[in-house]
Amino acid sequence: MGRGFLTGTMDETTPFGGNDNRASLPRFTPEGRKANRSVVDLLQDNGGRKHATPAHVASAWLLARKPWIVPIPGTTRLHRLEENIAAADIELTAEDVRSIDAAAAMITVQGDRYDQSEAARTSR
Repeated sequence: MGRGFLTGTMDETTPFGGNDNRASLPRFTPEGRKANRSVVDLLQDNGGRKHATPAHVASAWLLARKPWIVPIPGTTRLHRLEENIAAADIELTAEDVRSIDAAAAMITVQGDRYDQSEAARTSR
């Protein structure tokens, strides 16, 4: 979920290993992670009311938006797959979705998604 960021388990002090490509991404600089923490806080606040993790709320929000939108989280660990599947059990009301939408609209995500070479390669 968001390269691990939306799990709520990392902050600006989280180290990345030598082969972790997030270390080269503008959004994952310590400053970017600190500035973007408000996204995780929003998800955690909503998750607290639903007894759900920030990642669950992010997936449930996508599922609640349109019936043809399906999040495709990537993972290499079985327990993460099971965690991702559990998001389908989180029920967000129309008011929950409107509340998340309104709060998210007030947040400006800091840092580009890709570094310059990756952006050029993906035309983004």
